[in-house]
Amino acid sequence: MDFRAVWELVVLSLLVGLLALVATAAVARGWLRAEEKKGSQPVAQKTNEPKKPGSKKQKQQQRIRKEKPQQHNFTHRLLAAALKSHSGNISCMDFSSNGKYLATCADDRTVRIWSTKDFLQREHRSMRANVELDHATLVRFSPDCRAFIVWLANGDTLRVFKMSKREDGGFTFTATPEDFPKKHKAPVINIGIADTGKFIMTASSDTTIIIWNLKGQVLSTINTNQMNNIYAAISPCSRFVASCGFTPDVKIWEVCFGKKGEFQEVVRAFELKGHSAAVHCFAFSNDSRRMASVSKDGTWKLWDTDVEYKKQQDPYLLRTGRFEQASTMPCRLALSPDTHVLALASGTNIYLYNTRHGEKEESFEQVHGEYITDLAFDVTGRLLASCGDRAVRLFHNTPGHRAVVEEMQTLLKRACSSSTRQRLQQQLAQAQEALRSLGALKK
Repeated sequence: MDFRAVWELVVLSLLVGLLALVATAAVARGWLRAEEKKGSQPVAQKTNEPKKPGSKKQKQQQRIRKEKPQQHNFTHRLLAAALKSHSGNISCMDFSSNGKYLATCADDRTVRIWSTKDFLQREHRSMRANVELDHATLVRFSPDCRAFIVWLANGDTLRVFKMSKREDGGFTFTATPEDFPKKHKAPVINIGIADTGKFIMTASSDTTIIIWNLKGQVLSTINTNQMNNIYAAISPCSRFVASCGFTPDVKIWEVCFGKKGEFQEVVRAFELKGHSAAVHCFAFSNDSRRMASVSKDGTWKLWDTDVEYKKQQDPYLLRTGRFEQASTMPCRLALSPDTHVLALASGTNIYLYNTRHGEKEESFEQVHGEYITDLAFDVTGRLLASCGDRAVRLFHNTPGHRAVVEEMQTLLKRACSSSTRQRLQQQLAQAQEALRSLGALKK
């Protein structure tokens, strides 16, 4: 019995081992077939895949085009200079009160400070201030030219940069630790600093203007009641804040301070009434005694604002001129410091008008590759600056020189003393020489 049981166990073990061997062989054979099929498939794909000739070269060319977009070319006999250092489109610029610098900001996250004494030179130097993790849409110098403020596109707030003079003549730019608090509920269209240094203004596209002190505290909030604000600015004398919008008038407020410099109130001063449609833009003269405006009604107007508004005296109209482009698209405006020349920008074109006669004297077409975003005369009134793409373009103000010639010739006829005549003749000769050098002297 024991021998038979042992024999059955041996036979059973042999059968189990044989079945395991057959199963292993079958699995191994199937795996080999799968590997052969898998190994042959890439070879077929490789032979059938079409080759892409020049794909690497095309990618390199696309990268170059992306990094260096084509610069807009513009030439004109009155073009004095083109400032080209920004790698993004310039949205705003501002001349310092001392006339030494021009500040520009662009969407390349930088603010550049240019030396105005280099404008007529071959090379144009600029100093760069980086705007960390954001970019500036608006920029303004402080009255002492030791700082500037910017409006941040993403942060929706004001940031102050201090300018420290270096031994080599350059500047070191340092942002203050804290930005101004967020108060506006709509996009900000303009900012400004009073020349007295007593307050800062910010205006948004709804109907809000905020008056701040220099520490970022709100002094007053103005509701313009103009449906929406299109433009706002501080007068050079620092007394007034003005705005224009959907309504056909320009509203002016006085920002009042006490004898000790403490803020008191903001009161309505006067209005510019005469347009029949929305006002696109306005500007003050250097002494704040004149204002100019341009409207959707297709006209521009020059006003005398040297009035005693507290005695109910209204500004009165000096001149009206036609500007048909304003009826179809937004416009920018700049008034020369002496009020003799009005510059109007529409789209990519600029037009210069003599305010004494209301006549158009110069025009510059397709100045920038994008719509013109800002327009300003330098403090001397000899140059007009514009921006819109990645460059600032500067033009000689020939209508301004012609206006000086006309004014000096008129004054010479009335001059009595020899010293007065000598001074007038000197100014006349300088204006005529400037026109002669530019090939713009009328015979």
